[in-house]
Amino acid sequence: MITARAAATFDPVGRSVATARAFVRDTLQGWGYSDVVDDAVVLTSELVTNAVVHAGTAADVLCLRTEDGVRVEVADHYPDREIPLQSSGPDFGSPDREGGRGLLLCAALASRWGVEYSPAHKHVWFQLDLPDRPVGIRSAGPLLPTALLPVTDERVRVAVVQIDRSGSITAWNDDADFLFGYAAEQVTGKQLTDIAAWPHTPGTSTGVADALLLSRWEGSYGIRGADGRVIPVYASHLRVRDTEGEPSTVCLLVRDDERAVLQTPARAPVSDFSAEHRTTDPFEVFIGSPAPDDLDGLLQRTVERARDMLDADSAFLLLATDDETELEVRATTGLPSARQRFARVPVEAGTGRYGSARMPAVHEDLTAVPGAVPLLSDTGMRSVVTVPLKVEGRLTGSLGVAAEAAGRYTNEEALRLQFAADRIALAVESARLGELERLRRGSLSFLVEASDLLAGTLDRDQTLALMAQMTVPTLATWCAVYTIADQSSDPYLSCVLHEDEERIDGLKALLSSIDPPDPVPAPGARIWPAPAAAGHRAALQVSTRTLGRDAPLSMGVAARTTLATAAAVGGETVVLPLVARNRVIGMLTLGKPSDDHFRQEILELAEDLSRRAALALDNARLYSERMAISQSLQRSLLPPGLPDVPNVEIEVIYRAAGEGNEVGGDFYDVFPIRDGAYGFAIGDVCGTGPEAAAVTGLARHALRLLAREGFGGPAVLERLNAAILDEGARSRFLTLPYGELWPQEDGSALLKVVCAGHPLPLRLRQDGSVEAAAEPQPLLGVIEDLELYEQEVTLDPGDVLLCVTDGVTERREGARMLGDDGLADVLSMCTGLTAGAVAGRILRAVERFAAEPASDDMAILAMRVPEPQHF
Repeated sequence: MITARAAATFDPVGRSVATARAFVRDTLQGWGYSDVVDDAVVLTSELVTNAVVHAGTAADVLCLRTEDGVRVEVADHYPDREIPLQSSGPDFGSPDREGGRGLLLCAALASRWGVEYSPAHKHVWFQLDLPDRPVGIRSAGPLLPTALLPVTDERVRVAVVQIDRSGSITAWNDDADFLFGYAAEQVTGKQLTDIAAWPHTPGTSTGVADALLLSRWEGSYGIRGADGRVIPVYASHLRVRDTEGEPSTVCLLVRDDERAVLQTPARAPVSDFSAEHRTTDPFEVFIGSPAPDDLDGLLQRTVERARDMLDADSAFLLLATDDETELEVRATTGLPSARQRFARVPVEAGTGRYGSARMPAVHEDLTAVPGAVPLLSDTGMRSVVTVPLKVEGRLTGSLGVAAEAAGRYTNEEALRLQFAADRIALAVESARLGELERLRRGSLSFLVEASDLLAGTLDRDQTLALMAQMTVPTLATWCAVYTIADQSSDPYLSCVLHEDEERIDGLKALLSSIDPPDPVPAPGARIWPAPAAAGHRAALQVSTRTLGRDAPLSMGVAARTTLATAAAVGGETVVLPLVARNRVIGMLTLGKPSDDHFRQEILELAEDLSRRAALALDNARLYSERMAISQSLQRSLLPPGLPDVPNVEIEVIYRAAGEGNEVGGDFYDVFPIRDGAYGFAIGDVCGTGPEAAAVTGLARHALRLLAREGFGGPAVLERLNAAILDEGARSRFLTLPYGELWPQEDGSALLKVVCAGHPLPLRLRQDGSVEAAAEPQPLLGVIEDLELYEQEVTLDPGDVLLCVTDGVTERREGARMLGDDGLADVLSMCTGLTAGAVAGRILRAVERFAAEPASDDMAILAMRVPEPQHF
């Protein structure tokens, strides 16, 4: 049953992808479907990209809410699509391709999905079901298929061995006889260490004799059989008291490949829990019902219950990293949690007898073994007991309780705490995996949007700003970006951002006062202590100066800013290198406020972002450099300026087609030849862009050189024609009117004009009549032998001579073209206007003729002989 719907249509432009993602995210969050938002956003992003980018059509997005999930449909409007044969299977595409991953992701993430075709539409839909989460139920992962379960020889054999307080074997069952070849009478009374080899669980340093003294042990080692072979076994033992009250240890041993029989076994209830609890879920007995449905809530409830159970002063819970080498502080009670949260300690820390986090450990007095439990340093705690959290034999965390008094805990308390840890280990691991999965999907969505934003600009300053805005506050409280211009340059502080804008200036001043981090190219995040140390020194100086005053009321604004900045940088600060094309081009610095730490998942996400940002920043740098070079070269092809010609007004308007182009295939020039004579030209090289601009440079400089050598108009163009043909394959044909301008004493101007294949120059008389000022002649760059001639034209006071390139006359709107006649009509309306006004009116007429931007270069040259002024 559909309970709600939302629909939107997105134009076929790249920015629509981000808009569609925002639409789906806002819709699903408004419906309260946050569990499936990230998956829906990722799938929608791919499907809308296929429509608006690859198919080039608008995309229709429809969201349908049902009682148990959400359905999203994406349709495109491709005009001619062949409908696939029914027998043909779906083409998922390759995950390495830029496009076509939509169906592949649907198959991986969606509960159900499908494709519906019509000749003009393609509908792709996917269904995301809400997770079924009954109260108190947790799952550590999918069920293992029966075919993958371990195979045993005959039936499972569980050897039961009991050892007294001295380590001597007191009981040996039939399965032990079968597995190891010893009869009970052969081993009874002997030390277990006589037949136990100890290639023990990797990472531990405890011998078998020490392990037997622990309250509980679970791990791998070997038993030397009667035939002398070492048999790998998995063992679990429990230390108890026998009927006479003496310490005794019961060991259960199975073949190592059958360890699942003993791992996380059901335990007998200890005396803390009465008979009425024996039919109750042990997890709920310890945690309470209802259990928290989020990881942080579950961990906090766990440490509080553990503290209360052993009447401790504090408790803590640490979760293991994926490689089981470090433990991350996730919940504490009775300790400075803000300082400890997300801090990391190595698994094998400590110098005490039970220093490994993989085994239960009891420390009667921490002052006797300094550093044995790094988390408790300088907290006033003296005695502590820690136990591992294990799921299927893998270390997932460590639970500990501590007291301010020494000697508070023994193995009995360790046993009770271990039983509690066994009850909650699976729930903690399930919640942790769920959190990691949500983080992973959220990270994927974050990186998709970040890549979109970074790819959308080639401006260096905007790229730097985007880098900072994407990290704050999503990944860090504050961010600073250092850039390195070249290998010989020092890092430069280019951008600083804090989630509180009032802190930015103080943070920038603090970072500017210390040396930047070293540009180390090694991947990954590294700790940078300098900002915290500088902030601490500054805060200490301020506190010293205000000592004895009525602080903080008497403290000035600068002092308060210093203290606030010191608090802002007082936490963990990390530096990630920005490496692009095998060169360090900068550093991304992320920081936390006082006593705060980064999560490893956040650092890994920041590392992914830094790689993308580095490439985007380097692309922006390369683009800026090439654009600066291009613009500099292009500007060198333009005339330096227009000369002041006596009694003649001259105005030029020039527009080059193409983004970033200052010079194209059109050019102009007005220059002095000798006293009283000026050359002018306006030309059009075949094509646009840099190739055409190269020929314009040749033509403009050749015209100046030849004219100043004394050649007349026809001779100048004939020699220019030969120079263009000498370019060979790089030559391009060229049209231009070239002429000489001679101002006369009577106020008129004499023109000598040669028009080589170009739109004819037009003469506007005072009466509004328009006529051609020259005759057409062959263009340049096509044939070798040209016979050109020049024509004389006299401009009387008030007359205008207009020269344009074909970008003006060939301006189109559908089938209509401005043409020579349209240009003449516009010019005829310019009587009495100055040269600048004439050129401006021609430009406006061209721009208004069509709605689309001009696609061709355009040049307009207007010369006018002003009328005499009468006073």
